[in-house]
Amino acid sequence: MKIELKEIPIKEVVKDYKNNDEEWVVWYSSLLNIRPKYQREFVYKDKQRDSVIETVRKNFPLNVMYWVKNTDWSFEVLDWQQRTISICEYISSKFSINYQYFHNLEESEKNQILDYRLMVYFCEWTDKEKLDWFKTINIAWEKLTDQELRNAIYTGTWLTEAKKYFSKTSCPAYNIASDYMNWSPIRQDYLETAISWISWWNIEDYMSKKQLESNASELWLYFSNVINWVKVIFPNYRKEMKWVAFWTLYNEFKDKNFDSKKLEEEIKKLMQDEDVTKKSGIYEYVLTWKEKYLSIRAFTDKQKRESYERQSWICVKCNLHFELNEMEADHITPWHEWWKTIAENCQMLCKNCNRVKSGK
Repeated sequence: MKIELKEIPIKEVVKDYKNNDEEWVVWYSSLLNIRPKYQREFVYKDKQRDSVIETVRKNFPLNVMYWVKNTDWSFEVLDWQQRTISICEYISSKFSINYQYFHNLEESEKNQILDYRLMVYFCEWTDKEKLDWFKTINIAWEKLTDQELRNAIYTGTWLTEAKKYFSKTSCPAYNIASDYMNWSPIRQDYLETAISWISWWNIEDYMSKKQLESNASELWLYFSNVINWVKVIFPNYRKEMKWVAFWTLYNEFKDKNFDSKKLEEEIKKLMQDEDVTKKSGIYEYVLTWKEKYLSIRAFTDKQKRESYERQSWICVKCNLHFELNEMEADHITPWHEWWKTIAENCQMLCKNCNRVKSGK
């Protein structure tokens, strides 16, 4: 390991700045790669970006940058990616500060920025040392996500290909699945989700095995099959579908035939049922018929009391007397047969009888 501290004026490092958005960014006479393959891909918020420029304009010190020297005497940014891009984008007049672009500044103001000296550590590290350090640093004041850390560890040909499907703005995965997923592709949420589906959450193991493969077609085909299956089985989209673990349903039921029209009739009724408190669980329920997915509305204290008095304080199963707090409410006619949580369908059982009944 070798580390050397240097001072480099901004005017030298902005030479030949080129930004191909999420693919690559270079500057420093094209010798510095700002976004190597293991780097994260999120973009600064305006407030963070502007604070970097204000720091430079006021001649305040910025944190030290880390560049890693490659074998061909080029470099790549290990820490400072977004701050670096912010400086270059401002000097390229891609954004303004208080309605002032760089080209609007007085010559003295421009020169002050261009002459500002960046403190840079030139590092000669092995790949392991580089990635170990990358995992520990806090880039651009934003905490690395778990998947961004995994990307740093398992960088390679497979990851490069996988990111084309799952990690770019308007990537193929976003285009087909944004209605069914939350979060952002550029923070690696889509990639993490897809790998977790196909690997049953053995993400590190899957990425390790695939690291040197030349393509990610297996992952893309599996992900697209899940989404396409959902669209066929449940063609009427509802916002609640964002919260459904469709991949588990796909794995279990992909080879079974369903009548989409009949499923929609059931879904429509359940969506209007006030007893169903978890609407997203309806999709799992209509395929599995397991009430646990619906979070059925509980009987109210008033309904429990009414039933308790009607039974004269006696458990209807064992015919023994119990205090109200020693009993639990139960549906007389199972909810799935009547879909009603009302006083007329309430019976009070002692805790033991209710557990025995529930276990049958």
